[in-house]
Amino acid sequence: MGLVSFLRSCVRLLRLSKKPSGSELSLSIKVCLLGILLIGLIGFIIRLISSFTLSTLGG
Repeated sequence: MGLVSFLRSCVRLLRLSKKPSGSELSLSIKVCLLGILLIGLIGFIIRLISSFTLSTLGG
């Protein structure tokens, strides 16, 4: 894929893109926040299990 082809693809993408509506933006923010919270919760649970296991085993 050459530079000219890449630039044409970029121009085509920019022409097709549109500004999201308020409801689409709100939904996107909610989904992102939910994902961040879920990943944080999983990390916290893993850390909690790890520290509990290490303290029980005497590490």
